[in-house]
Amino acid sequence: MAEPRRIVLGVTGSIAAHRAIDLASLLTKSGAVVNVVLTDDAQRFVTPLPFKTLSRNPVITSLYDEEEGWKPAHIRLADEADLLLIAPATANTLARMALGLADDALTCIHLALRREARILVAPAMNGKMWLHPATQGHVATLKSRGVEFIGPEEGLLSCGYEGIGRLWPIDQIAARALALAG
Repeated sequence: MAEPRRIVLGVTGSIAAHRAIDLASLLTKSGAVVNVVLTDDAQRFVTPLPFKTLSRNPVITSLYDEEEGWKPAHIRLADEADLLLIAPATANTLARMALGLADDALTCIHLALRREARILVAPAMNGKMWLHPATQGHVATLKSRGVEFIGPEEGLLSCGYEGIGRLWPIDQIAARALALAG
C-alpha cells in the first residue's frame, strides 16, 4: 500500500478562513495526512478545535508549540510534507513568503520545506489588495520559485465589493492539492 500524501494546510487571517475547515475535512476524507497550521490572525476567525477534530492531528498555532521528541514541530512538518497548501492566503502572507521572512510557524515551514515538496497557494483578499503592484510583484516572485497559485476568483467579496479576490472553490482546491501531493 502506498504511503499517504502528507499535506500541511496553512490557514491565514482572511474572512475565508472558515472555508479551510471544509478543506481540511475533504483532504482527510481523501486519505491525506493533514497537519494544520493556523497563524495568529487566522485564529481571529477560526479556532483549532474543528481542524484538530477533522484532521485527527494536533494543530500548530505557534512557532513554539512543542511535541514529544527533540525536533521542533515546524521542522518535522517541513521535513515530512509532500505539499504545503496555504488556503486562504492573505496579501500579508504572500509578502512575507516572497521576502523570505520566518517569524511564525507557517513562514518557517515555508522556508524549511524539503526541496521535493510542492507549494500551492489559494489567495483570498480584497480585489484592490490582490491587484496592487506590490502583491502582484510578490506573486511573480513566488511563481518564479515554483509556487503554484489557484485563484482568486471573481464575485461578491466579503468587504462588499464585487470583483476578483474570492477564495477558489474548496473542492477544486482539494483536487489540485491532492494531485500535486502525489
